[in-house]
Amino acid sequence: MKHIAIVEDEAAIRENYADVIRRQGYQVHTYQDRPSAQAAFERQLPDLAIIDIGLGSEIDGGFALCQSLRAVSATVPIIFLTARDSDIDTVVGLRMGADDYLTKDVSLPHLMARIAALFRRSDLLAQTPSKEDKRLQCGPLYLDLDRMQVYWHDQLIDLTVTEFWMVHALVKRPGHVKSRQALMDEAHAVVDDSTITSHIKRIRKKFMVVDEQFDCISTVYGMGYRWDEVPE
Repeated sequence: MKHIAIVEDEAAIRENYADVIRRQGYQVHTYQDRPSAQAAFERQLPDLAIIDIGLGSEIDGGFALCQSLRAVSATVPIIFLTARDSDIDTVVGLRMGADDYLTKDVSLPHLMARIAALFRRSDLLAQTPSKEDKRLQCGPLYLDLDRMQVYWHDQLIDLTVTEFWMVHALVKRPGHVKSRQALMDEAHAVVDDSTITSHIKRIRKKFMVVDEQFDCISTVYGMGYRWDEVPE
């Protein structure tokens, strides 16, 4: 049985989400603040964490909790579920390593669909790829599925799991356009178009940290994105 942690400071909201999720067959543990959740995560990691940003007196307690959880696990799915709907908060949350960012007006069926999608991705990660699929070289880019790592000119690019799968989807067929829906499918995420756009922007910035001239991800307006091979 999958174990889901809910970190939410409002008791009524916390228990409502917990009740709905338990009905879907998941084991749920709830926490009202960052310290109690962090202590529990140090004892045992959840299979998925749903975190509010504002936790009691800590305005950004959820961000801090996400950082600490991501520091010990690169693969535990993390969903921010919050009333804060600004673009800045969304970008910060995703940049800190969250896999999804939802506002509290999301419907419960939609929330359950997001959870199921992230678990499908986790199950896929647990599968062993065939030998020929474990390594991928495309010009100066090297992708290692065993370690979930991407290198550019021999320098490691610090990608989240979602970003890794998006890069993999683009690089395995360079020159071919991938729609936002295709990227969503291959990353095993259920997000909207604007979130895919945010992921792509962050991926570009991470490559540009190690190479200011990086320009291999092209936007094909009205269609999606394409990985352009570096000319020899």
